[in-house]
Amino acid sequence: MSKENLNLYAIGRRKEAVAQVILQIGTGKLIINKKEGKEYLQNNLSYLQKITNPLNLLGIENSFDIYVKTKGGGLTGQTDAIILGIARALTTLSTENRKILKTAGLLKRDARKIERKKYGLKKARKASQFSKR
Repeated sequence: MSKENLNLYAIGRRKEAVAQVILQIGTGKLIINKKEGKEYLQNNLSYLQKITNPLNLLGIENSFDIYVKTKGGGLTGQTDAIILGIARALTTLSTENRKILKTAGLLKRDARKIERKKYGLKKARKASQFSKR
């Protein structure tokens, strides 16, 4: 496989969100669901910085174009799913990348999901206030 048409593909998940990530050699643009990354993430700078974190750690910020197809959950869950997808895609590039990303904690899948509502309660754990009389 030549360097010009190198495509790195991975899937990231978080809560109910799933992100399919494709990394292509390019200039560092971010496209999420056929929209520009800034527009999709509603100009939230913390989300944008979090997404570029795996690339910044490896020192390759502007050498890959990121194409993402994501669905489910909210923006926070989708952002974390995209981060995991990018980190997983970069590990296929080199074994040294895996060590760096693993020590930064970017390859860990956050498995926390929303707990189901129980009968007799208002939410998963919230009960109505106790009344003595």
